[in-house]
Amino acid sequence: MASNTLKPLGAALLLAALAWPVPSPAETVPAPATAPAPIPRTAEGKPDFSGIWQVLGEAEYDLEPHTGRRDAPPGPGVVVSGTIPYRPEALAQRQRNFEVRGKDDPRLKCFVLGVPRGIYYQAPFQIFQRPADLTLVHQFGNQVRTIRTDGSLHPEEQHQELWLGDSRGRWDGDTLVVDVTDFNEETWLDRAGNYHSEELHVIERWTLIDANTIDYRATLDDPKVYTKPWTINVLLHRRRDKGFQLIEDYCYTLDYAPFYPHKEGK
Repeated sequence: MASNTLKPLGAALLLAALAWPVPSPAETVPAPATAPAPIPRTAEGKPDFSGIWQVLGEAEYDLEPHTGRRDAPPGPGVVVSGTIPYRPEALAQRQRNFEVRGKDDPRLKCFVLGVPRGIYYQAPFQIFQRPADLTLVHQFGNQVRTIRTDGSLHPEEQHQELWLGDSRGRWDGDTLVVDVTDFNEETWLDRAGNYHSEELHVIERWTLIDANTIDYRATLDDPKVYTKPWTINVLLHRRRDKGFQLIEDYCYTLDYAPFYPHKEGK
């Protein structure tokens, strides 16, 4: 009895569904996405990179694609061409570096990270921007780097072999292009032993793709180590945590931690 009673009701519901108006194609088109917020600009109209930035990813462990290992998570790599074009003898040195990475990585000695490693190292850094320059202050080791944008040229004196090189920037539209020369050979590019010589020449391209993201590209050329120039590409993200600020990380003082602060009578 109950089954016979429900049959007319089911038919009525089916007829009602078929009679329901079908949206026209125009009505099914999704609403356009909200336009991204404009990038921040200085009073002079240039993109404003001021803020605290940090990379998310595994570039610091190895710039090239790599599987997981005890001292590093797996990563897809950030080398645009896939692998670094080492000269044969340089590739052998890179392998030796890899084998002793647990004790010879300059990072473990608290050395300055260098360029470009300081950018994608997994610690934040802060940019202070003025019309004539940008100052980058890194949390690790308090590394400080100045990028001059006042039109000045590299010093005529060459082979000073600076830890951070000499950085001179210019604007290409909304992209900051930085030419970095005059390095020493003391820094590595990552924890896997990728390296360079004192002949390293880096060209960076900094581009704000929105208010909180920087597209960072660095092309490295070193005829003593590589067969041709090659490029890395990473994204930098603005740290927006409430009250976030850099914390001093002078790792070379850690060995003295048991003795400080000084206690009277000790």
